[in-house]
Amino acid sequence: MEPFASPLTAKFAHPRPLPSNYLPAISPMASSYRNQFPFRPASQSFSLPWMPNTYYKTAALKPTLAAFSQSPQGITESKKLPSISSRTSFFNRYTPDDWYKTNHTNYKESEAARNNAEHLRCDNSRIVHEKYQQTRKTQLESTRNLGVRVNDIEFWKSELLHELDEMIGETNALTDVKNRLERALAETEAPLQVAQECLRHREKRMGIDLVRDDVEKQLFTEVDVIRSCQERMQQDLDKAKAQLGTNRAAQHELEKDLANKQVAHRIDDQCHHLRNYSQGIHYYRGVERVDATISVPESWARFTNDNILRSQSVRAASAKLRDDTESLLVVTANEMWRQFNRVNVAFTNRIAETADAKSRIQTHLAKTLREIFEVEKNIETIRKAIKDQGPPLKVAQTRLDERTRRPNMELCRDTAQLRLVNEVRNIDGTLQSLQQRLRHTEDALQTLVRTKAVLQHDLAVKTNSLFIDQEKCMGMRKTFPTTARLLSPI
Repeated sequence: MEPFASPLTAKFAHPRPLPSNYLPAISPMASSYRNQFPFRPASQSFSLPWMPNTYYKTAALKPTLAAFSQSPQGITESKKLPSISSRTSFFNRYTPDDWYKTNHTNYKESEAARNNAEHLRCDNSRIVHEKYQQTRKTQLESTRNLGVRVNDIEFWKSELLHELDEMIGETNALTDVKNRLERALAETEAPLQVAQECLRHREKRMGIDLVRDDVEKQLFTEVDVIRSCQERMQQDLDKAKAQLGTNRAAQHELEKDLANKQVAHRIDDQCHHLRNYSQGIHYYRGVERVDATISVPESWARFTNDNILRSQSVRAASAKLRDDTESLLVVTANEMWRQFNRVNVAFTNRIAETADAKSRIQTHLAKTLREIFEVEKNIETIRKAIKDQGPPLKVAQTRLDERTRRPNMELCRDTAQLRLVNEVRNIDGTLQSLQQRLRHTEDALQTLVRTKAVLQHDLAVKTNSLFIDQEKCMGMRKTFPTTARLLSPI
C-alpha cells in the first residue's frame, strides 16, 4: 500500500532491462564517457508532491554531463584502460550488424515508449474528463438533495410553528379559565361564611322559636351545596394545573424541536448555497469517516410527527377540560344561586310568619290587658257588694238578738221573726255567693296575669327572632356574589 499523496511510479509495458556487464564502446566518444562513468540506475524520489507542474518543471531542465575528470572517483590507476599507444593489441570490436541491430532495437523501444505514453496520456485525459463529470454530477445530486432536505425542514418547521401557536393559544385560554375558576372558588367562601353565620345567629333564638324550621333546613342545604361546588371546583382546578404542566411540557418539546429545525435549516441552507468558488471552504481530511448521525429520514420525520400528534392530543384534552370547566362554572353558579334564592324565600316566609305571630300576640296582649283591667274593676265591685251586705246583716242580726229578750209568751214565732231569720239567711247566702264569685274572679285575674306574662315573653321571643332573621341574617345575605361575578373573567 503506497502512502497517500505520494507520486506514483510509471509502469511500462516493455521495461528496459539493465545490462549485467559493460561492453566497451564502439565509438571513441562513447568509449570515453562510458568508461569514465559507468551506468548506475537513478533512485526514485518520493519526496516530490503529487503535482503535475512539478514534473513539467523537472522535465524542462536541460541535462548536462559532468565535467571531465582525469581521475574519476572510484577508479584506480590500475583499473584504467591502457592508452592506444601503450596497448600491444586491439580489443574485439562490435560488428556492423550489432550496430544496426542495436540502433533498430533502440528505435523500436523509443517508439513503444512513445506509444505507451500517448495511450497513457489519452487515458488520463479521458479519466480526468470522466472524473470531472462524475464529480460535477455528484455535486449536483448533493446540492439537489440538500435542497430537498431544506424543503423538508421548512415543511416540518411550518407545521411545528402552526402547532406551537395553537398550543400557546390553548395554554393561554386554559390559564384564563383557571384564573376564573380560582376567583370563583374564592368567591364561594363569602356565601359559605354567610350561611354558617346565619346558622350561628339562629342558635340564639329563644324558647319555642328555637325550632328546626324550613329556613334552617335550607341553610344546611345551602352549606352542603356550596361545599359540593367547592369540591368540584377544586378538583377541576387541580386538573387544570396538571393539564397546564402537560401543555407546557408539550410546548417545550415543540420549541426544542423547532429550535433544532431552525439550526438545521440554517446549516443545510448554507450548505445548499455553497459552490466551488464560495469563501470559507476548506479541506477536512477524514470527515467522511465520522458518522455522527443518530436518525434516518423515516425516524427523523416520525419524531417530529409524534411531537405534533402528542401536542394535538394534549391540546384536545386541554380544550375538553376547558369546556368542562366552563360548564362547571355555569352549573355551580346556578346551583348556588338557586339555593340562595330558596333560603331567601324561606327567610321571607319565616319572617312573615313571625311578624304575623308577633302581631297576633300583641293583639291578644292588648285584649288581655283590657280584660285584666275589667276583672280588677269587677273584683272591686264584688268586694264593695260584700261590704255593702254588712249593715243589713248587722241590722237583721241585731233585731233578732233584741227580739230574744222579749219576755215569756212574747217570744212569739211571728211573721216578723220568720222574716228576720230568712233575711239573715239570705244575706249569708249572698255573702257566700259573693265570696265565691270574688275567689273565682281573683283566680281569673291570676290566669289573665299569667297569660299576660306568657304573651309578653312570647312577644319578646318573636321580637328577638325577627331581629335575628330580618336584621342580622337578611342583612348579611345581601353580599352574596351574583352569577355574573362568579363567571366574570375579571
